[in-house]
Order: sequence, then structure tokens, then C-alpha cells
Amino acid sequence: MQLVVGRIGRAHGIRGDVSVEVRTDEPELRLGPGAVLLTDPASTGPLTVESGRVHSGRLLLRFAGVKDRNAAEALRGTMLIAEIDPDESPDDPDEYYDHQLIGLDVVLADGTLVGELSEVLHLPYQDLLTVTRPDGTEVLVPFVEQIVPTIDLENQRAVITPPAGLIEPLESSDESGADSDGPVSGSGESEAGAGDADGGEAPAGGAGRE
Repeated sequence: MQLVVGRIGRAHGIRGDVSVEVRTDEPELRLGPGAVLLTDPASTGPLTVESGRVHSGRLLLRFAGVKDRNAAEALRGTMLIAEIDPDESPDDPDEYYDHQLIGLDVVLADGTLVGELSEVLHLPYQDLLTVTRPDGTEVLVPFVEQIVPTIDLENQRAVITPPAGLIEPLESSDESGADSDGPVSGSGESEAGAGDADGGEAPAGGAGRE
């Protein structure tokens, strides 16, 4: 399975360094020296990380064979993709890969179905879950523990406790079906994760609650 773990930004200096927009919660593992990354577009890769450092809050990487600013600038905008085991999970129990979250039923604490988790948006300030409701409308749910207290992968559910006004009731009660077994019992875990994932969808990174 493939996950997007970063996006190459501007060249830095004259020796081939590039800034990288990190899209993984495990940069030391995914973007560390020796890591071999696929790319989008594929013609620019694969790329092997030669060295890395943090400068002014930004991750700078140097790739094998990229020796000057012109070569580094030519990589700008390239997406960096890592191959991972589909059964692998992040080390942090409160983090998930996006593909683990996509497709979960989203329910309230009383079991009322809200919709299906259709996308994970990775924004600079926090991650958001896109929930597609039975009527086709979408609602964005902040992926924080206060609002998403339980991710239950075994039962393929995410339990949310939204503040007033976040989830508007559907016009037809028949569309907001609820299971009869009440609240979901989960592990309390929850990756702050992106993008689409495996199974024909676009590759993505990971997500975690705060």
C-alpha cells in the first residue's frame, strides 16, 4: 500500500537541499536517511533520502544525485510516496492511517447514524473528518478527542460527540437510521490522518487526534 508522506517545496541553498511539507506523523521513519520514496509524477523518482535537517521549523532534505539548486528546484511540487504494509499501524495508539478511517460509520453516542467517513483533510491547524450524510450532504468534524472520543476499528465505527450546531438533523427521520445496540464501545484510540488511500483511491498519509 502507498501513502503520501510529503510534498517537495522550494530549493534551499545551492547544494541540492529542498524544503518538504511533511504529511506523516512519522517523519523520522518515512523521511529519514536511506528512505527510498516513490514520486508523483513517477518520472522524478524514485528518490533516496541522503540527509535531512530542520531549519527554521522546516524539514530540509537532500536526495541522492541532486547536487545543485537547479536540480532541487526541478523537484518542486513532487509528492513523496512511501510503500507500507497494509496491516501496519502507527506507533502512537491515538493515531491512524487515513485508509483505516475512510469508510467508517460515524455515529452519535446513542448509536444514531450520522453518515460515512469519506475523507480526512490535513490542514495546518488540525485534521478534519469529512462525513457524507445519507442525504448526500457533507459535514466537517474536527478530529479532536473531545469531539471524536472513540475510533472502533473492529466494528468499523467512529463515535462523535459534536457540539450544538455542528450536526444539523436530517429533514426526514427515515434517513438518519440508528442501530439498536446503543453506544459504540471502542478502544479510545484515534491516526490524525489524509487523503484517500488503498483500493483504487489516491495514496495518503495519516491522522491523529489532539
